[in-house]
Amino acid sequence: MYETGLMIGHFEPLHLGQMRSILYAAGQAKTLHIVIMAHPSPHPNFTITLQDKARWLQMACADLPFIHIHTTHEIELPLHEHLYSTNDDVTINVPASNTKMQRLMDALSLSAETILFMADDHPLTRNDIQDQLLLRVVTTPLQPEFDSYAIARDPVAHWSAIHPQARGDYTKTVAIVGGESSGKTTLIHKLANYYGASFALEMGRLYVGTDLGGSEVGLQYKDYGPIALHHAQAIREATANATAPITIVDTDFVTTQAFCEEYENRTHPFVAACIDEFRLDHTIMLDNNTPWIDDGMRSLGTPEARGRFEQRLVDIFARHHIEPYMIDEPDYDARYQQAVLFIDQYIYGKKP
Repeated sequence: MYETGLMIGHFEPLHLGQMRSILYAAGQAKTLHIVIMAHPSPHPNFTITLQDKARWLQMACADLPFIHIHTTHEIELPLHEHLYSTNDDVTINVPASNTKMQRLMDALSLSAETILFMADDHPLTRNDIQDQLLLRVVTTPLQPEFDSYAIARDPVAHWSAIHPQARGDYTKTVAIVGGESSGKTTLIHKLANYYGASFALEMGRLYVGTDLGGSEVGLQYKDYGPIALHHAQAIREATANATAPITIVDTDFVTTQAFCEEYENRTHPFVAACIDEFRLDHTIMLDNNTPWIDDGMRSLGTPEARGRFEQRLVDIFARHHIEPYMIDEPDYDARYQQAVLFIDQYIYGKKP
């Protein structure tokens, strides 16, 4: 067993094949340092930082204290896996690579006996290159069922390969909003079942049940902050445990603000901040043209009240520069089918 090992990679996204390579290297070295680089061609649909990737690996390796995670903008290694026809096509600037490697070793206080672990097909594992590198190279076995390049190009299509710690940053949130009795909750459960997706429930309704005794009689201005805070936490938990590239959200902070303005005649600054800070990826708004059903907690059942609340939602969306996707089909199944078409197109990349 080696004393110290070093792995360098993009890890964007962290996937199960990379994790298996890490575990292999960890079995060969008493201490393993993993250095995360910025990806030279990040996916345009996902904003991933070095800190995001560090968090994934820190969480994945939290119970493996001999693995240490670092980030750097200093080191760049050539991509491989389908970018090049053969490793011989890659030109390696060995002196520059060694200079960067030395700076990295100095920063981490690594000895010259440190082992550099590389995938068996990486350009740096070529014999003519290995002989010139500052560190000795040991290869990790190939993981042929995990294509890092393909996974990075299309994370949605390779969802099952993404490590669970990284999935929260690769799921897209879709809020279903609308006035009372517009069919939101039923649609949410249908979509969650269709896609096998996680979902966050409407916090306002739950809050009325847990903190106000099941009735809105005691609801007041000071309650809207906690409702929004609980909703933010519910969304965070749903995305952190995402089971699909889509996470469904029952209503949103705009809806909470709309109820505050409806009942309290004023805007809540904390809720407004939540709208901007906890931005959801997509919003589907249901027209209020379905039959009114009184479930004992609803109070905006007249055509005038329903129309007023819907316009209030539209106004708040505009105020925060959010453009919801409108579904105005009065038929419940037609709404469901239209929502599926939207999600398939904008999240799964399917052609309409």
